[in-house]
Amino acid sequence: MIKHNVVLVDDHSLFRNGLKLLLNSSGKATVVAEASTGQEFLEIIKDYSDAIVFMDIEMPVKDGIEATREALSAYPDLRIIALTMFGEHEYYLKMIEAGVKGFLLKNSEIDEVIDSLDTVATGESCFSKELLLSLVKNIHTKEQKFSDSKLSDREIEILSLISKGFSNQEISEKLFISKRTVDKHRSNIIEKTGSKNTASLVMYAIKNGIIDI
Repeated sequence: MIKHNVVLVDDHSLFRNGLKLLLNSSGKATVVAEASTGQEFLEIIKDYSDAIVFMDIEMPVKDGIEATREALSAYPDLRIIALTMFGEHEYYLKMIEAGVKGFLLKNSEIDEVIDSLDTVATGESCFSKELLLSLVKNIHTKEQKFSDSKLSDREIEILSLISKGFSNQEISEKLFISKRTVDKHRSNIIEKTGSKNTASLVMYAIKNGIIDI
């Protein structure tokens, strides 16, 4: 069984201590470092760049958005999961653009927390579709809902499956094509849509009517 190393970044010590206790008691994770501000996090992350980070968004001195941007600029492979409360719509998009690997609601059960670690550890993203849909509904734009003509029928098909949570391997098996071909299609879709990660792709698919959630 893989045991995950975790860094907690949150300015509320009570929440931090509670989550640390649950993670350390789970037998599946160990909290190796903590920080109460984004600035503190940036000062210690060089020693823990292989860990998975739970990052609060609103913090004094330097918030989670800026800390995430700076950390990923220095350590592009760093895996950061944003800690959030439902309804913080104005921050979701900024954290996605900053490059987080997922969102975790602060009132999540410990099983969900461990699942998010397992998912991110495999290289996948763990974005709640409920949160993404909530975000899209609260983005006030003039975008029409249509399937973007920039994408081929096959790319739209693959984007739809990505948005439903299928991995590249699962998509290859479902469509009877090689994983290498799926990887190439995914790369093309990201380039054509200007997306950065899975969350951006799901948002794009929802906004353009490619999928319905």
